[in-house]
Amino acid sequence: MIDAPAPSTAPLAVFGSHDEKTLIQLRDVATRAERVALMADGHMGYVMPIGGVAAYRDKVSVVGVGFDIACGNAAIMTDKTIGDYTREELERIADQIQRSVSFGMGRNNVSRDAPRADDLFDDSAWSALPKQVERPLKEKARSQLGTVGSGNHYVDVFADEEGRIWVGVHFGSRGFGHTVASGVLALSMNEKWGTRVPEREALLDLASPLGDAYWSLMELGGRYAYAGREWVARKVVDILGGREMDLVHNHHNFAWKEKHHGEDLIVVRKGATPAFPGQRGFVGGSMGDNAVILEGTADAPDKSEAALWSTVHGAGRVMSRTEARGKKKGWGAKARIVSPGKISWEMVNEWLGPKGIILRGGGLDEAPQAYRRLPEVLAAQGDTVRVLHTLRPLIVVMAGENEYDPYKD
Repeated sequence: MIDAPAPSTAPLAVFGSHDEKTLIQLRDVATRAERVALMADGHMGYVMPIGGVAAYRDKVSVVGVGFDIACGNAAIMTDKTIGDYTREELERIADQIQRSVSFGMGRNNVSRDAPRADDLFDDSAWSALPKQVERPLKEKARSQLGTVGSGNHYVDVFADEEGRIWVGVHFGSRGFGHTVASGVLALSMNEKWGTRVPEREALLDLASPLGDAYWSLMELGGRYAYAGREWVARKVVDILGGREMDLVHNHHNFAWKEKHHGEDLIVVRKGATPAFPGQRGFVGGSMGDNAVILEGTADAPDKSEAALWSTVHGAGRVMSRTEARGKKKGWGAKARIVSPGKISWEMVNEWLGPKGIILRGGGLDEAPQAYRRLPEVLAAQGDTVRVLHTLRPLIVVMAGENEYDPYKD
């Protein structure tokens, strides 16, 4: 951990090494927050860097939480072991996951057992939406619950160090969260709900009507994301023919009411995992790297408090999507590369092939070469966290290469 200078008195801590643009963005956040930290997987985001953590007094940052409200990870340990499956069976399982789970932009969950009747749709928080928005957004959310999206969102099957099979998923609150974040951001700028506005800072006082409404809707987005991730993960456990033995589940785009240094604060984590002592988290690497189950520790309390008891949410990008895949024109099936990127499919296959990873979908912008290595960023977090399990990917399922997703984190 290093201290980074900031043009304010807000304590600011940085783990790992980062480019100057990311640090400038973090220092800007520090001019408004009470405490700020950047995790070792950090990189530039909208207003607040990905991997950033910021604490405020009675305020919440809309762009800090982000447009993919409650994006996070869930992992289920099953009663199955790697010896229970042949390579041919894993190939068939990968195909079935791709057929059974909806990946990509704007998709509905068409599964017969889709969780459309979840009791979260009776939550009183829906009334915080503008009247003309509530019904159509609820129906959209109902149809999308349990869909994964695209970008860096995935469904993986892993084996741990003892050969036990785990299922891991990564996605958030889909169109519901994106609509809420965009709508509230517009209202904060005195524009109508649905108006496209620039991604600028909007610190909402929780005592204000808009701040109170946003907080209720953000928490509803949290319930929505939890329900969706658990449904997808359990769906895959069923495809594997296994039983759920353990569940590790956490948001990494969210805000929490917490106490730090004796003070009640609102802590916004944007691409950062809560890591209080004993609190477990599932953190992925890339499509070609191991993931981990970790927990926060009390072994380095000064560092952990400086991190606001947070840790990484992934390996962190080292190149933009455009750098990785090249410049694209158009979306969906009509998308085409107009200038090449730094990564080719030959490079991806050379990485995945020796590892025996079965890939369905995915794109060059999600290639392992576009990311840091997870052990390195975990090492930069020091003894603030402890790795409990290392998960080796067997199957990776993502949206196809030409999918666009406005709801990704």
